[in-house]
Amino acid sequence: MFEHILCPVDFSEASSHAIRFAVALARLQRAALSAIHVSNGSVVSTDVAALFDPGTLAGVSVREGQAASEILKEASTLPAAAIVMGTHGAGGFEHLILGSVAEKVLRKATCPVFTVPPTAQFTLEAPFRKLVCAVDFSEWSLAALDESCAIARESHGTVTAVHVIEWPWNESAATHLEGIPEEQAKALAEYRRYQETMARSRLDRTVAACARDRCHVEARVVHGKAYSEILCMAERLRADLIVLGVHGRSSLDVFFFGSTTHQVVRRAPCPVLTLRH
Repeated sequence: MFEHILCPVDFSEASSHAIRFAVALARLQRAALSAIHVSNGSVVSTDVAALFDPGTLAGVSVREGQAASEILKEASTLPAAAIVMGTHGAGGFEHLILGSVAEKVLRKATCPVFTVPPTAQFTLEAPFRKLVCAVDFSEWSLAALDESCAIARESHGTVTAVHVIEWPWNESAATHLEGIPEEQAKALAEYRRYQETMARSRLDRTVAACARDRCHVEARVVHGKAYSEILCMAERLRADLIVLGVHGRSSLDVFFFGSTTHQVVRRAPCPVLTLRH
């Protein structure tokens, strides 16, 4: 669980959403909450502590320097079990990705990072009623599912574990097999059925092993583009949190140039927890 949470503050609207979420998370986890503001040399005219509810802060750090570097240093020094940062939404985050503070923190942080869009809706009392976790059966996605179950248990919530089957050329499972010789069409249809059956069976076993008695987990196997289906599921369920597992820095390097994680973080209607395994 997240025993100490770090929330960077830059006095923007995006930052204010992150603050509210960080407070809710700290209360849920019974965690210490620290804030950091990195100045570019100008005088800080606003009291950082004043942005938080009285009694919620364990400490405030105000530094000068390169923002991402100072945030990462602070996270390492505390040490922080998680970082909570705001994003600027679908339009702004596209620009934010290229050379931004958020991009650098996401790329280099060794702890989990929560990104909070300005459209996120949550309550301080129950921020995690519905979680969506992407599962591709990699060890890092299984770690993400385990963390999802732990969070859901704390908040008395539920988890929807989503496995997306991506067919070539982004075709759907219902694509008609016109123009293909009959024998080949039958073989392809059978292959599709086999892949879905195997995926459903494996996901059911995975969910049963991970959930145990901690929380209710629903398994969903869907077809399409991974990031699109994850986002659609989050929208449909009105999810409070999307949880994604990534593998090391090499995967996060791909993340910023079109991967599933990049697209989900950039377009998500709710906070996203990115876990590196």
